[in-house]
Order: sequence, then structure tokens, then C-alpha cells
Amino acid sequence: MLKRNGTKNIALLITLILIFFQSNLYTKAIKVGSNHKVKTITAALLFAVNGDTLLIASGIYKEGPIAIRKSITIVGINNPIISGDGKYEIFLVEANNVKITGLVFREAGLNYIKDNAAIKLNNVKNCVISSNKFENNFFGIYLAKSQNCIIDGNIISANHKKETQSGNGIHLWYCKNIIIKNNTIRGHRDGIYMEFVRNSNIHNNFAEKNIRYGLHFMFSDSCSYSNNHFQINGAGAAVMYSHNVEMKNNRFEKNWGSASYGLLLKDIYDSKISNNIFYKNSCGIYFEGCNRITFTKNDLIENGWAVRLMSNSMENKFSENNFISNSFDIATNSTKNYNYFDGNHWSEYKGYDLNKDGIGDVPFRPVKLFSFISERIRPSLILIRSLFIEIVNIAETVFPTFTPEALLDNNPKMKRI
Repeated sequence: MLKRNGTKNIALLITLILIFFQSNLYTKAIKVGSNHKVKTITAALLFAVNGDTLLIASGIYKEGPIAIRKSITIVGINNPIISGDGKYEIFLVEANNVKITGLVFREAGLNYIKDNAAIKLNNVKNCVISSNKFENNFFGIYLAKSQNCIIDGNIISANHKKETQSGNGIHLWYCKNIIIKNNTIRGHRDGIYMEFVRNSNIHNNFAEKNIRYGLHFMFSDSCSYSNNHFQINGAGAAVMYSHNVEMKNNRFEKNWGSASYGLLLKDIYDSKISNNIFYKNSCGIYFEGCNRITFTKNDLIENGWAVRLMSNSMENKFSENNFISNSFDIATNSTKNYNYFDGNHWSEYKGYDLNKDGIGDVPFRPVKLFSFISERIRPSLILIRSLFIEIVNIAETVFPTFTPEALLDNNPKMKRI
């Protein structure tokens, strides 16, 4: 009996030792660099297995397109540079659970057919791209048919001059449950582009000096973006053909140009826009074909047009917003009003508050006659500061004829909200 128990204990011990060694064999760290046995990333990938970590030493790696088909972690030590040499896509990730951090990706080549990217994730899950730098690539990070991925803390910059010759900083196509946070994107066509994306969150990103849009939504429902800063882009953000989108705590600033907007909305339904700041844009926010949007607690300050509201936008509610020192608070191309304005603060309001309840005793009409004229005859803007225009605006306020008579705020707030 003792011998039999002893034999069992020895067999159990041997089994445990084998399991220990197997687990270490299958989760190893592979050092890559000119001073290590493994010189290239391509060589390391040949004998890496799922769960391994590649430690990439400082240096420049020009290896052409690199395909990653194993669930590994790639970590850069002292910012190694992975170059596409102006010709190639750099990393193509086709495995789940891949993590890439600490690398510098440079010069992924321009290719209009393949859409070359510094990192392309193709039909994968649970990948993390964090704390990398992307310099002068065609596309920075490209996700296609992927889900449950995180793009966090990357710096993405390029020097593209023409929209037709540049890709997007972060590009999503047919994805869901993606988190994009804490990234800085400059100099691309669109900072962040999303098409056919679901249930994703974009927050704490900074998009500056991108050729077209800082953020671009297309056919992307049930997504949210918050605490982002869009500055000096062709337009801050464009959200199109989507519904159930939440936009809050963002800053749209200094997006100037003949066709520039802080926020451009087209065919948006059942969405919420709250606690945003629109500061010094050609147009703060533009509504076209938008219905049932709640626009509340936003600051619109020193814009050319604070809000341009097209006639095909209906059942939108504007409340508790601050309209301060804009050239035009509301502009529209319709003589009718199908939207609701109530309880906003207007710096242009000249009414009174006899009962001291903080609400003006007479309604405010935010649409000036001149804004109505300038929507139809844009060169007339040259007259914006003339005395004649001021007289015309006052006359239209007293006896509204051309502007929508029903577009008014019955409870204008006397003080900034």
C-alpha cells in the first residue's frame, strides 16, 4: 500500500513539473534587436506562439509588410521605429487578443486600392493598440469587421496637404463595441472616421488641423462621443445618416472656412447633444434633415452662425443653451417653424424682467431678417455691420413678415445658465 501511494505521489509530482515547464515554454518573452539572437520582427513571429511577448529593442526596422496571425503582445523598448519605407503597409493583424504598445510607426505607403495603414486590424476581437506614435502614414490605425477593441493613448500625425492624397488617422469600417480614447490626431484627412459602426465610444481625444473633419460618422448608430476637443479642422465633426447618437462635453473651436462647421449634422434622428462648447467657428452647428434631437446646456460663443437650421429639420428641442456674441444666433431658410425653443439665454435679448424671476417678460425672436436674407444671397454678408441692416432687423422684430413668426423663445433666461 505504501509503495502504491508513493508511486502515485511521484507520478503526480512529475505531472505538475511537466505542466509548469509547458506553461513557461508557451508564454515566453522574445527579445528582438540587433544586439539579440533574434534580429527581426519577422523572424520572431516565425517561432512565437499564442501568449508570447515580443520585446522590440530600440532601432529602425524596415521589413516590408508584417502579418501577425498569433495572439501575442508586442512591446517597444525605447521607441523602436517600424518603417513602411513609404511603400508598404506595416502591421496587418489577423489574430484575436493582440496587444501593441510603445512603438513608432513611420511612412506606411500610399495605396488607394489597399488603403495601406501603419496598423490594420482585419476581422479580429479583443485587440489593444495603446501608447504608440504614428508619423506620416497614409492611414494610421485601420479597423475592419472587428469588435471589442481599444485604441488608447496614441499620437497620430501626418503632413498631408490634399484630401485626395491622404488617409484617416483612425478608420473604422463595419465594427462594433470599439473604444477610442486619449488619442491625439493631426494632419490627416479625417482625424477619426467611422462607417457602419455600432455601440462604440469615442472620448478624451484631441483632433487638430485635419484636412476635412476631426471626427466623421457615417451610418453609425447607438454610439457616443464625449470630452473630445476638435480645433482648427476643415470642420470639427460631421455626423451623418445615424440615430441614437449621444454627443456631450465636447469642445468645437476655431473651425473656420467658407464651408466649415463646429458640428455638421445630416439626417440624424433621436439623438442628444448636451454640455458642449462651440467657440469661434464659422458655423457652430448645422442641422439638415435632423429630427427629434435634444439640444440642451450647450454654450455657443462668438461664432459666425451659432445654429443654421434647415427647413427639413423638425421636432428638435433647444433648451437651457447660452447664445453669446454670435453674429447670427439662429439662421433658417424657412418661414415656418417646426422646432421648439425654450429657456435659453440670448446675449442679444433686450427685454426686461419686472418680476425678477430670471425669465424675460417678453419672448425673444432669434432669427434676424438679415440672417434670412444672407441664407439666400450670401454676398450680402458684406453689409452685416451697416446701419441700414440694423434698422431693417429692428423693423422685422416689431412686425415679422419674412422671418418665421412662430420661431421664438417664450421664456428667455436673463442670465447665463
